[in-house]
Amino acid sequence: MSPQQRKKININLLIPFLVIALVFGTMLWQKYRNSRDLPVAPQIEPLVGKRTAVLFFVTDGTRLVREARELDPCGDAVACLGDVLEELLNGPVGEFDEPLPEGTVINAVRIDGDLASIDLNRAFADTLPSGSSAEMMAVYSIVDTVTVNFPQISKVKLNLEGEQSFQLKHLDLSEPLSPDYTLELPQQPVPDADVSQPSKKLKEKQ
Repeated sequence: MSPQQRKKININLLIPFLVIALVFGTMLWQKYRNSRDLPVAPQIEPLVGKRTAVLFFVTDGTRLVREARELDPCGDAVACLGDVLEELLNGPVGEFDEPLPEGTVINAVRIDGDLASIDLNRAFADTLPSGSSAEMMAVYSIVDTVTVNFPQISKVKLNLEGEQSFQLKHLDLSEPLSPDYTLELPQQPVPDADVSQPSKKLKEKQ
């Protein structure tokens, strides 16, 4: 074999190796470059404007009554539900009574499909006034507030410090509860002469 033929064979053998090396080199460079590029966080447009929540408080000791409250925008359903419940804990602005005993705290909120689970602290049960009416007002002020503001939720499960099966003196809370709007005070028609007047006074700020 002549030197010229041997040189041609060597070049032919070298070309595939050069192509393979070039391909692998390109792949390694692309991988290194991708690892250096930081992912760009998606831009989320902030919500603007206010939202209105409906809260259930107590009147005459045996009836629930609605009070509207203006809230700041929220990010997701769980956060929105937490905000609404915090407003319920803050108590009424109008001349209504608080349904929840002092010291009640919402430990956690969870939404699974059409079920909302709300974990309360032990003060809710320990300091609740005795009597079936007080229990009904406290429990259904929460349940009705949740379901009327979040139509996708049809039932509410109340837990106590993580305990799912517990009962008050008169109410068994081991199962999820559906709303009961029959506990509401029937709304009276407003006379024509009083349409422009506020229906209730606001409490004076201390």
